Amino acid sequence: MEQRRADNIAEALEEHIFSGSFQDGDRLDEVRLAEQFGVSRTPLREAFQRLALSGLVELVPRRGAFVRQPGPIELMEMFEVMAELEAVCGRLAAMRISEEALDDLRDANAKCQKAVDARDTDGYYTENERFHKTIYRQSGNRFLEQEAAKLHKRLKPFRRQQLKFRGRMAQSMAEHEAIVDALATGKPEESANALRNHVAVQGEKFHNLMASLKSKAE
Repeated sequence: MEQRRADNIAEALEEHIFSGSFQDGDRLDEVRLAEQFGVSRTPLREAFQRLALSGLVELVPRRGAFVRQPGPIELMEMFEVMAELEAVCGRLAAMRISEEALDDLRDANAKCQKAVDARDTDGYYTENERFHKTIYRQSGNRFLEQEAAKLHKRLKPFRRQQLKFRGRMAQSMAEHEAIVDALATGKPEESANALRNHVAVQGEKFHNLMASLKSKAE
């Protein structure tokens, strides 16, 4: 219960940061926010910890939590590594994935499609997260799975933000279908390329993401 409350607070604070309600360098007032969310400081501090993992908040000992908007180079570098990690997972999973896991991916995709139809970005992200973590696990490499999951978690607020761009959910859904097809037919390089292209933030995707983050100068 406490964990879910902290998750909800973290997601709400993400929205405030992305919308510009909080500017880069702003100190997050624990007392005011605890009152605003109607919680004790414990789940609030847990929410700050989650945001710190994503790099959206910097925790300074004895001073508190401060909003930190990542710069374009830092964000691009993280997505570049994420795309390559996912590609490796896809390549290995194409050789090792079980029929049960393929059924899980298809089920996640069916739920993703319902979320697309309902324009439910949060519902889509929940199943999208399940989709990707299934592929990490099916790589058969525990270390790779852990590293991919760690970076996936760090990039979560930015990946969630992307889904709000017009047409992105439908595009992501089509990419999911192509990924499952490649995995089901046991094509390592096709699976790797499909996942890399799905995750990579380049060109228009990158400009849209950066435009959604308020400039540090504002």
